[in-house]
Amino acid sequence: MSKKKEDNGVVAVNRRARFDYELEDTFEAGIQLVGTEVKSLRAGKANIAESYVSPEDNEIYLINADIPPYDHGNRFNHAPRRRRKLLLKKKEINKIAGSVARDGRTVVPLRMYFNERGIAKLQIALAKGKKTVDKRETKKERDWQRQKSRLMKNFG
Repeated sequence: MSKKKEDNGVVAVNRRARFDYELEDTFEAGIQLVGTEVKSLRAGKANIAESYVSPEDNEIYLINADIPPYDHGNRFNHAPRRRRKLLLKKKEINKIAGSVARDGRTVVPLRMYFNERGIAKLQIALAKGKKTVDKRETKKERDWQRQKSRLMKNFG
């Protein structure tokens, strides 16, 4: 059975990022992958929850993302947690690197997916860490929305 239509090619989502960080700008980046990594992603196996993005030497890298080895791969299989170069325009790289260096922002991966052309992409965001008070506020708002939807469902 194929994936649901709502998935839209999504392989991995970092749900924790929206809770821990206040997101500012988002970017769509290509990922430099090897063949067995693409096959593993197409099988729906990836984890970006513990990963982060780091600007180094005028390039941007995805670090600690887990793409497990392909099941039917051979001795040329990839290393699961290797550094992967992100493909962005020079202007976007400069904006991200400047914001990290100057303003102390963090770059977090939000979701990994295949676009309509079948190319693996990573959505990243410039973010600022939330304080504990803000996290509590987010939790309250989420609980209220859930409760409100239950009430609307039951009492119309």
